[in-house]
Amino acid sequence: LEVSESIEVLNGKGPADVIEITLALAKEMLELAGIKKDPALALKDGSALATWKKMVAAQGGNPDAKIPVADKTEKILATKSGYITDLDAFAIGLSAWRLGAGRAKKEDAVSKTAGIICLAKEGDYVEKDQPVLELHIDDSSRLPLAKEALKNAFAIGAEPKEKRKIILERIS
Repeated sequence: LEVSESIEVLNGKGPADVIEITLALAKEMLELAGIKKDPALALKDGSALATWKKMVAAQGGNPDAKIPVADKTEKILATKSGYITDLDAFAIGLSAWRLGAGRAKKEDAVSKTAGIICLAKEGDYVEKDQPVLELHIDDSSRLPLAKEALKNAFAIGAEPKEKRKIILERIS
């Protein structure tokens, strides 16, 4: 899921928050290298994607290979209408791990397709029964424990909370 999202960003699309953090990190790296360029232009003109494809090919990979997808998806729905006031990253991460997206020890296998997409983020307004999370599942036996971890993974309130900044500060 992260690779697909990264490719979307390199195509000049993708979630605004991911684009924001990507550009901020790219600006820092360019500055450290003494390069005076705006990374946003590389997304806009397609050169970022072209460079990624060259890097993949240089390592013997096929940048045009089809990204594997999960056998099944399941959506976790809003139980009421309102604003997402909290998303518990730990609970969502634990759930993704239980789906197979991570490992407990280095010898464990990791699913190439399992994971979770946050369809709504803090501050977003959702209607009752609107999907908030989308689980990507390749082993249905993992689903019950993954869903258990999500019981309190998000909160919905009547008033929106102030959106958090993506970058709080730069530490040098």
